[in-house]
Amino acid sequence: MAKKRYALVGTGGRAEFFYGAMVKDFNETSELVAICDSNQTRMNYTNKLLKDKYGYHEVPTYKAERFEEMIRTEKPDYVIVTTVDRTHHTYIIKAMELGCDVISEKPMTVDEEKCQEILDAIERTGRQLRVTFNYRYAPHNTKVRELIMDGVIGDVHSVHFEWLLNTQHGADYFRRWHRDKKNGGGLLVHKSTHHFDLVNFWLGTQPQTVFAMGDLMFYGKANAEKRGETKFYQRATGNENAQGDPFALHLDSNEHLKGLYLDAEHEDGYQRDQSVFGDGISIEDTMGVMVRYKNKAILTYSLNAYLPWEGFNVHINGSKGRIEMRVVEQSYVNSGGKKEDEGALKEKSVKVFPMFAAPYQVAIEEGVGGHGGGDPVLLKDIFDEPAPDRFNRAASHVDGAMSILTGIAGNISMRTGLPVNVDHLVKFK
Repeated sequence: MAKKRYALVGTGGRAEFFYGAMVKDFNETSELVAICDSNQTRMNYTNKLLKDKYGYHEVPTYKAERFEEMIRTEKPDYVIVTTVDRTHHTYIIKAMELGCDVISEKPMTVDEEKCQEILDAIERTGRQLRVTFNYRYAPHNTKVRELIMDGVIGDVHSVHFEWLLNTQHGADYFRRWHRDKKNGGGLLVHKSTHHFDLVNFWLGTQPQTVFAMGDLMFYGKANAEKRGETKFYQRATGNENAQGDPFALHLDSNEHLKGLYLDAEHEDGYQRDQSVFGDGISIEDTMGVMVRYKNKAILTYSLNAYLPWEGFNVHINGSKGRIEMRVVEQSYVNSGGKKEDEGALKEKSVKVFPMFAAPYQVAIEEGVGGHGGGDPVLLKDIFDEPAPDRFNRAASHVDGAMSILTGIAGNISMRTGLPVNVDHLVKFK
């Protein structure tokens, strides 16, 4: 069997998740043929990791403006997109127009206009787009899908989903490019796309109406000033005011972050370690969302990005009973440690409350690896021969669209104060 050829665009924090697995665990089925980025230093560092860490050979590098040249020269079968979210659509569409299928990191894109452009390109080119929702593959999340599919609690009528980001991981979105809403659509699009996808996946339905409220209530300079803070800094690395600050990220104290970001600053000025209590933050840190689905189920959802622990509580109510799930995740900073520590579990519990019987704890397979054990299963599904899956965990462009459209509708609702009909945002042909 001929190896599938992959090119990757965007060599920041999420890229190694894909190329590391490809060259280490799936080198019999997959081949990395080129990388592309706007920053040559970062690509050089990626090649160093490929050679020194993974024992792979260096691959050709292409600056962002040579993306189309890369496709024509290297002839990949697939392009993996792990760039800043606002540019996903550009590379997805160009790759498909040049004859490649695409694997995109979530979110697929950041607003309804770009989403429509992607949908139109898929219709026009006939190429395939897959969105990497690793949370679907975590054993506890798959188990909830199984319980609902098997009718354990009957027809689902409502879901309460509470997501907690802590002061390490949650704060990280306010240090880097995500802090500017135009880059990632805010946390309702960048982060909550995982959670909205899970609800779509669990219930086998799609969002219909979305209403949301949210604000920046903890991070940002104005909020810190209200709490009496007086010591401020623009960035942490090398700044005396950042010493002893639990929210500070010092790039020079982590070899990987230094190689990816600090050493690459001279090319584009991007600072990975900005103060979470600085000016210029345009995303929310406190959000509440209500969703009505096409099967009439109702979701109440909350996300707070500055809490003492990391994880989520989910309560699912049906015509025959209730499912309660609690998950506590290990805290982490993107690219600041081992990949398998990202979203690793500290605690998990799924409990069923039948309407007229005693509640019981559900046995859950022990997953290994990041995101609750979902990462290795997702990677095998991507880079190996796919196995039959009764849960249909592989996410298509439709799944990718439906997850982000919940968050996009939430953003519109927060701006207007009105509920938003999701079907009015894009048209599927």
